[in-house]
Amino acid sequence: MPREADVVKALVEMADTLVDDFDVIDVLTGLAERCVNLLGVSAAGVMLASPNGDLRVVASSSEAMRVLELFELQAQEGPCLDAFRTGEPVGHENLYVGSGPWPQFSTAALQAGFQSVHALPLRIRDVTIGGLNLFNVEQTPIDERDLIVARALADLAAISVLQHRAVTETQRLREQLTHALNSRIIIEQAKGIIAERANCDMADAFSRLRNYARKNNRRLTDVAQAAVDHTVDPQAWGPQPPSRHS
Repeated sequence: MPREADVVKALVEMADTLVDDFDVIDVLTGLAERCVNLLGVSAAGVMLASPNGDLRVVASSSEAMRVLELFELQAQEGPCLDAFRTGEPVGHENLYVGSGPWPQFSTAALQAGFQSVHALPLRIRDVTIGGLNLFNVEQTPIDERDLIVARALADLAAISVLQHRAVTETQRLREQLTHALNSRIIIEQAKGIIAERANCDMADAFSRLRNYARKNNRRLTDVAQAAVDHTVDPQAWGPQPPSRHS
């Protein structure tokens, strides 16, 4: 099969994995494996930024690659870190023991059998979410055409991760909204019950409900549910002392 067909096939296969509930780790592992198969590199690895901004190793084409990437994070120096921090590709770099831009990392990479590296940011517009490491056991630059393919794969991976995060965030917000609406219904029911038992208006009933929750260090919704379920002593809805949090 001509190389162009291989590239198209890889892109199509990767795109096919982006279903509604796809596995991000599986997609990025596939990215690392396709880089090795298509680009002629010896190993590839992917790092992603956590919510607090720290990079984490999420996919590697080999165990040696995974260990080296973990060392890169521990040493806080290396090509993937630079690509992530700058949002720009790190060009072909031959590695030498204890020298170059990453002396500690270079020594570790050489000990693992790698002699050169290239790194790309996982970036869409001005959003950088991680990095892609490409390693060779020889000091051989990556062909320009291969870099275009690597960039396409990295961009597709970045889009997939951002899409997944957007869907997850939307789902989380939807669940929070649903929970809030359901909680409001329960609270209104509890207010009605308290108003009837304590012979007070709805505003006073809510005040008593809230004061009871704060006094007993319980969530307002949980106390409201207990009131609806009649698992709270009716005497609890008598006049409450002012809350310290009011």
